[in-house]
Amino acid sequence: MSFLGSVRNLLLAVCLMLVLGFLYYSAGKLHMHGWGQEPHQVEEVKEERTLLFKINAKDLEYDRLGFLLKLDSRISAELSYKNGNITENGCRKGFASAQMTAIFPKFSKPAPMFLDNTFKRWSKLKDFVPPFGIKGQEAVIQKILGITKDYTLTSYLDSLSCKRCIIMGNGGIMANKSLGPRIDEYDVVIRLNEAPVKGFEKDVGTKTTLRITYPEGAIQKPARYERDSLFVFAGFKPQDFKWLKYIVYKEKVSPSDGFWKSVATVVPKEPKEIRILNPYFIREAAFTFIGLPVNNGMMGRGNIPTLGTVAITMALHNCDEVAVAGFGYDMNAPNAPLHYYENVKMSAIKESWTHNIGKEKEFLRKLVKGQVITDLTAGI
Repeated sequence: MSFLGSVRNLLLAVCLMLVLGFLYYSAGKLHMHGWGQEPHQVEEVKEERTLLFKINAKDLEYDRLGFLLKLDSRISAELSYKNGNITENGCRKGFASAQMTAIFPKFSKPAPMFLDNTFKRWSKLKDFVPPFGIKGQEAVIQKILGITKDYTLTSYLDSLSCKRCIIMGNGGIMANKSLGPRIDEYDVVIRLNEAPVKGFEKDVGTKTTLRITYPEGAIQKPARYERDSLFVFAGFKPQDFKWLKYIVYKEKVSPSDGFWKSVATVVPKEPKEIRILNPYFIREAAFTFIGLPVNNGMMGRGNIPTLGTVAITMALHNCDEVAVAGFGYDMNAPNAPLHYYENVKMSAIKESWTHNIGKEKEFLRKLVKGQVITDLTAGI
């Protein structure tokens, strides 16, 4: 009996192992094919899960603003490969926002470039005065939008499924780089204030899609405006919006009424060529990305981002690829040219009351190191 009992127990054990093996195999097949996945797809899913685990792991450290402290280019490259598709014209769709999210998980993409007729409903815009919102300016903005009517880019640019944008800084580092042809290859070329193009085409290109400016920075000679570009207004104080209303309605402008320097009295652009920059980008750049003092939402010492950083912030939300050129000041070279278009030296830079150049540079370096933006002139 003992021998037969031993054989029976052995057979039961073998049967149990076969049943468990079958169930394990079936579960594996079910997991593999129940979602329509082939074995190689399962391996890809495992790789993605491993990557997500790396990204969401508790040992990743972030700074006080929420940026990844160790901007590992390998992780960024993997993320861009997973999220950025290559289109026919070589543009990597979704690349900039994917990279930004990789190093700053709080990043949220939807934010239109320009104010339109729905601006009164936009969250928090009405809670902040300029430059961080539109509080107190609703009536004048409504009058401006009533005549400009257009609130997007050109029909051609709006039709592109993938846009490559470049923001042109005005730094002397642009000189003698011969980047003009490369700059003109971008779909959207964004220039700032009165930086000239004519006479500097070899280095800065010929194309201007948008010229972003505020009253004191606007070109004062009508002949210097490019024909096929949009005039994009950035409002930093209440008086600025009043100035824009005078411009679009072609009313008389007092060049010194509430401004810290003389301003343009004429902008040779039709209303349909004029846009109002979404103030959201000024607020996000200042408080979310750079970490400048909030100062109860009011303009104060060292809490206004430069227009270049505001333009980059706008591009991160609206462009698939973002590049910059002409950014960065080398304070160790006091005799270097401050701007590419004049003979003023680097030593002429004085401490700014409104900007914090040091903190801005920290932010821009994060973008370059995290491969969010490409710096063509390597000045950042």
